[in-house]
Amino acid sequence: MKNVFVHASIRTSNMEKSIDFYTRLLGLKLLSRREIKQNNAEIAFFQDPKGKGCTLELTFYRNQKKFVQPEYEERLFDHLGFEVADMKMTIAALRKENVTITDEPFKLATGTTIAFIEDPDGTLIELIERK
Repeated sequence: MKNVFVHASIRTSNMEKSIDFYTRLLGLKLLSRREIKQNNAEIAFFQDPKGKGCTLELTFYRNQKKFVQPEYEERLFDHLGFEVADMKMTIAALRKENVTITDEPFKLATGTTIAFIEDPDGTLIELIERK
């Protein structure tokens, strides 16, 4: 049997705010959005506009009453990773939008620069600039 990893899903507390964040600020393309009546949810799928990389699914459960991101040490899900062309420009643009930057850009031994930000629900996102 051949298994293929097709997407990762994260929950959102506000679909409109998250769609804006992932499309306008991170440049993803909204592929589809639909209701899932069986569990009173809505889902939306995103991908790089050129069809590269993994697909991201956002899930909004209408019956979810409590939506609290655990403290860093208690999280089971670590982060999403996004390649960026220009780290300085990306961080400056995100800062103007009041996006939380949890770790300022720093270089790894390989020469790659990384930084960490949070989406509107506090999901950690790694930004990666490869040189």
